[in-house]
Formats: sequence, structure tokens, C-alpha cells
Amino acid sequence: MARAPLARPTDAPPAAHLPARGAANVSATPAGDAPLLTFEELPRHVAIIMDGNRRWARLRNLSELDGHAAGVEAIRELLRHAVRRGVPVMTLYAFSRENWARSDEEVTGLFGLLEAAIRSETAELRTQGVRIRLLGRLDELPEATRGSIDEALDATAGGDRLLLNIAFNYAGRTELVDAFRRLAASGIPPEEIDEQAISASLYTAGLPDPDLVIRTGGEQRLSNFLIWQSAYAEFYSCDALWPDFGPDAFDAALLEFASRQRRFGR
Repeated sequence: MARAPLARPTDAPPAAHLPARGAANVSATPAGDAPLLTFEELPRHVAIIMDGNRRWARLRNLSELDGHAAGVEAIRELLRHAVRRGVPVMTLYAFSRENWARSDEEVTGLFGLLEAAIRSETAELRTQGVRIRLLGRLDELPEATRGSIDEALDATAGGDRLLLNIAFNYAGRTELVDAFRRLAASGIPPEEIDEQAISASLYTAGLPDPDLVIRTGGEQRLSNFLIWQSAYAEFYSCDALWPDFGPDAFDAALLEFASRQRRFGR
């Protein structure tokens, strides 16, 4: 006897996590270099947990702030390379809400580094075709930091090669709390809340979910980073501390990603 077709839920995953090609409004065209991978092989969104600045500094008998400054230099080189490779969206975990537990000196120094980096790099980012977007509770940041961020957002709004999300004062669970508050305030009936509705209420609304999450420093955890969006991401960990993570290390992660077979539960 033939069986009746299996009744499947209409909103079953991974429907909410399908790649949103073109959502970032960037061209994903390599600038100058022969491509390492074809566009189909490239991750559309690479998220990076930049771990190891402080350990890098301690190994060199430097201050923790010196380690963070070296980490900023690593970002500069990596962004140029990501544009050359044609990666359309990148998200960097720069400051978590948990980082407020660090010393006043380190937190203040991190804010100062962000402001200085934004002011000094905005012109270069515009030249590279990089558009900046900030993820996190920006209203909790110092006024001077918010001012620098707003200026950079305006100045890079026309970037069409790489969308750079900087997760600053960010936490994945906080993002979900804020998303649920938006949904509750909107008056949407509970039965209409599905994965698409939640995704549309996140800081990353309109962007493709990460295909690849890279963590430097040898650790093997997400640390409250894009925990909703990374449900189907490939995770890649390497031992290099963040200031030492350069173009060759990034290429190795891209090649590893391209070698994996993504099944999405099939």
C-alpha cells in the first residue's frame, strides 16, 4: 500500500537561513587579483571572532592595549585582502558586552582605538569600496565613540565591494532580546512569529547569514557571537593569534570552507 506523502511543517529549517544573494548591495567582484575561488565557492558572509590580542601582547612583554593596537593593524590588511578575494560581507567581533567586565583602562583604551581607527581609516575604506555597518547597542557607548561611528557610516555609505559589520558592544543573546522586544512592540500576533520574522528583527536584518565563522587563537566556541545567524555556518578555528592572522591564513580558511560539503540536514 502506498504511503501518503509526509506532511512537513511549512516553516521547517533551513528556510530561514537560505542565502540572501544581493541583500548586502555589494558587487562581490574581486579587485585585481585572480580569484582564489569562484563566486559559487566563496562564502557570501564571513564572520570572525578576533581572539588573541592580549595573549599576543603578553608573549612580547607588551601592554594589553598594544595587543589591541596590533589587532587593528591586522584588520586593515585583512580588509584589503577580503576585497581582493571578492568576499561580499564580513562581520568582525570587536567588543562584546561581556568585555565591560575588563578594567577601566582597557575598556577606555578599546573605545579610543575604535575612534582613532575609524577616523584614520575612513578615507581608505571609501577607496576600497568598503561600507561600514555597526551591530550592537550603540546607545550604551560614549558620545565621542558614537559620533565617530556616525561619521564613518555616512562617509562609507556608497561602498559597493564589501559590507563590513563591526560588532561592537554586541552580544548574541542581547540581540535576541532586542529582537523579541521589537516584535512585542510591533503588536504582531504570536502565531505570526516565525523564523523569518525573528531574522527580520535582528541587527543583521536584510543580510545573508554567515556561511563561515572563523575563530583565531585556537578556541572552539562561539562566545555569544551571531548565535542565531550561525545556525548553519561552517566553523573554522586556527591557532594563530589575531594580530598574526594575515592573508595566507584567511585564504586557508576560504579553501577549507570550499572543501566542505554542506548538507543542511539533508
